[in-house]
Amino acid sequence: MQAVLHSDEDAAAAAVGGETLADWLAVARAQAQADLGLGFAAATRAWEVASSQGQFSEYLEAGRWRCFYMYRRGEMAGMLAAAQQLMPAFREQGSSASLCELLRWMAFAAAEMGDFESALAHVNETLARARELAEPKLVALALNAVGAVLERMGDPWQAERLMNEAAALVAEQAGPTERLIAHNNLATVGLSHYKLLRHSQSPEQRREGQDALSRALQHTLAARPHGLAVGECFVLAISDSNRGEILLHLGRLDEAETVLHEALADIDAHGYLGLGWRARCSLAELQLARGDAAGAAQALAAVLAESAGRAQSELLMRLHHAAYRATQALGDAAQALHHLEQHLAVARSRAVAQLAAQARFFVTRVEAERSLEERRPPPASGREAALGSEVAEPPDASWRDPLTGLGNRECMAARMPALVRAAELTAAPLTLALIDVDRFTALTRQHGLDVGNQVLQVLAQMLRDNTRARDLLLRLADDQILVALPDTVADRAVEVCERLRSAVELYPWSQLAEGLDVTLSIGLANAPPYATDLLVARAESAMYRAKHLGRNRVALA
Repeated sequence: MQAVLHSDEDAAAAAVGGETLADWLAVARAQAQADLGLGFAAATRAWEVASSQGQFSEYLEAGRWRCFYMYRRGEMAGMLAAAQQLMPAFREQGSSASLCELLRWMAFAAAEMGDFESALAHVNETLARARELAEPKLVALALNAVGAVLERMGDPWQAERLMNEAAALVAEQAGPTERLIAHNNLATVGLSHYKLLRHSQSPEQRREGQDALSRALQHTLAARPHGLAVGECFVLAISDSNRGEILLHLGRLDEAETVLHEALADIDAHGYLGLGWRARCSLAELQLARGDAAGAAQALAAVLAESAGRAQSELLMRLHHAAYRATQALGDAAQALHHLEQHLAVARSRAVAQLAAQARFFVTRVEAERSLEERRPPPASGREAALGSEVAEPPDASWRDPLTGLGNRECMAARMPALVRAAELTAAPLTLALIDVDRFTALTRQHGLDVGNQVLQVLAQMLRDNTRARDLLLRLADDQILVALPDTVADRAVEVCERLRSAVELYPWSQLAEGLDVTLSIGLANAPPYATDLLVARAESAMYRAKHLGRNRVALA
């Protein structure tokens, strides 16, 4: 099997020591945090020999190392092609930590390239494989991968929630590697959150973006000691370049310059080509922030030339937008227009890919909760399911949210399957409503956490007053409540939720705090499909559409 080596790795290939397959695999393992060119060359030689000799386990290991080195160099298309070639053999061996890792790399690479459908397919599989292995740390890494893909798809809110839940899943079991990855991913999400909101016309959203940026900075600082402890140079380089970019956005230019130059020195030393382009883009943006448009334009032109045909879509958008600003400042209208057109073309392409992926896959926070170690009910007989019999609640309060008295996620895991199963067996209607308090974070920031808690308690009581005893009321997150309405068609559910929405809007909230105003955005989804995760995903999508349409309304999936 013939492999293609990059010209700048020919010397490294010649330097690979030893003459046996074991020697080459040993070099591939040894260079993981050192010489990427040497490591790739050794892995490639081992892969070729193992393939020609039919040594299956060595073929898989060498192939995985080839993918590792290509991914870290930023050669995403090549890595995906190599990984796809390995997938049939890996899948034949069943679920494993190595397969989960390879699928995560594939998901990240596909997302970087803007192929979100493939990215979601890969994270779906790695999540399923991790659940099958029942290893909490692998599940947490898979959930982080889901969040990372969602962040690339323009949804940092859901990504951050999912990553925080992944951290909670392993809790004290997390070692420095898991903590490094969690902090690094959360920093990336916070940075993305800021970029999404920084040009908003809403002061509230701009404040939200600044808060996200501050959280991102703290995550980069928290990641660093863990990266040093485990010697994980690549993730540490991502974290440090993130920190430099964050400091740039915070206007702390001198600090940003120091961090970025230090990060770039490490990046160049290890050969992380894609990260190097990103760090150089940040340094060019720093020049622009200091008024050196000419220097910035020259630096950006160099990065664009070097990365031509290889830079991934997000970086390409960023490079062209920075070049547009620099050439515009220089009065070069033709070049400014060229870079703006290139930026918009890539942005449009990514937006279409995001919409297409969302239309086919719903990988959501609630869908991923199937991975959590939650209690499941004993299987019900067909007759019990058809009658919708409920799993008895435990005598303690373990299924109840202590603040609102509503059910919690454990209650959802135990009772929702019976409701869905009963609806499916009897072809009865079933509608889910996902209720979100509008601008809840801003509400608690302005009026305090105690007032926020009181709002949730009042809302819980209003829900009890406006629903039936057989309806299932669940608090899923700080400001989100799920209501399952069995034997309820969509039109009737809309009436129920409109009644609740109106009651909340008219409630005298100023009695709790002067100037307090509370509204709800509600998304509805009705069966079929007869699957909890898909129903909740559709309800969540409808809820976000309600927010997009102006909040304080009900939307049907």
